[in-house]
Amino acid sequence: MADSVVIIPTYNEKENIENIIRAVFGLEKEFHVLIIDDGSPDGTAGIVKKLQQEFSERLFMIERQGKLGLGTAYIRGFQWSIEHGYDFVFEMDADFSHNPKDLPRLYAACVKDGADVAVGSRYCGGVNVVNWPLGRVLMSYFASVYVRTITGMKVRDTTAGFKCYRSIVLKTIELDKIRFKGYAFQIEMKYTAYKCGFKLVEVPIVFVNRVLGTSKMNSSIFGEALFGVLKLKWSSFFRKYPKKTMNN
Repeated sequence: MADSVVIIPTYNEKENIENIIRAVFGLEKEFHVLIIDDGSPDGTAGIVKKLQQEFSERLFMIERQGKLGLGTAYIRGFQWSIEHGYDFVFEMDADFSHNPKDLPRLYAACVKDGADVAVGSRYCGGVNVVNWPLGRVLMSYFASVYVRTITGMKVRDTTAGFKCYRSIVLKTIELDKIRFKGYAFQIEMKYTAYKCGFKLVEVPIVFVNRVLGTSKMNSSIFGEALFGVLKLKWSSFFRKYPKKTMNN
């Protein structure tokens, strides 16, 4: 069995889903893929089901009824991954904004460089974003600066959604206490891992804005992240975080 699974949440990704799955399965290292589909009306799940006939041992899917949020999709995927015994669990978008060829680099950061969480970072080597309007680049970049300032984390891309976790991180950080459902979820997961004493390492990537399909990003998502981080920091004063141990 492969030691790694890539979780890909989907909502209306029929233009991308087959290509992204084949790109992951075309890598030299073996990865399994778990699709979490939130009732896509465009037939995304049907495409995945057809591909499961070809990749029955490597491709899995959980179908949910309606849009329940990015955070809950990943939490469900994390729980499934733990139940099925994977050692490394990845987050990745379906739209090729994250390059599947970077998956082995995130894996190596954990296996060879000792990271507990490897973060595919747009900002650790300058600003590596392609096809975004300048305003959105600035909003994202300064949101990460703001989060870093408030939380004390050294991670430069605090809102990044391309990551590899050692499974022990997901087993330790009490997934049932993760509260945010949108993009603030990405901040909360990093901050919780950081507070538990896990090692976060950034791996430079180039983020390419989607070519096909419709972006799910909007200003309210950034609003949740900006105000949510204050709530996150405040609540941390009253919470006892489980700690990474030598046995982890």
